[in-house]
Amino acid sequence: MYIDLLTRLKNAQAVKKENIKIPYSKMDEAVLQILRERHYVEDFEKRGRMPKRVLDIKLRYDNGVGVIQGVKFLSTPSRRLFAGVRELKPVKHGYGLLVVSTPKGVIAGDAARRFKVGGQLLFEIW
Repeated sequence: MYIDLLTRLKNAQAVKKENIKIPYSKMDEAVLQILRERHYVEDFEKRGRMPKRVLDIKLRYDNGVGVIQGVKFLSTPSRRLFAGVRELKPVKHGYGLLVVSTPKGVIAGDAARRFKVGGQLLFEIW
């Protein structure tokens, strides 16, 4: 799930790894697509065939420091948190990113406000 993905990303950047490989899932691929668009990861690609398919992720650094400073998980497997479009607020005064699972797919918080849809709040990253 995306919780394991983000924890691995943050820990790999802390020890200055260049690439990491994680087991493939569609949810992780959707989250990585958003993180690549917002420049939190350099790039990623699917490798292998099922059942051993993996996502190979190239991490991003600015001046030797990882770009992911922190992650806050809003929904957990035991507690789902939902919000309407009016309750979606900017993260860290616009310097962070909110990711929401909506009927239109997994999208960023500002895109959800633009499309006027709410959904399950997944996580905040900055």
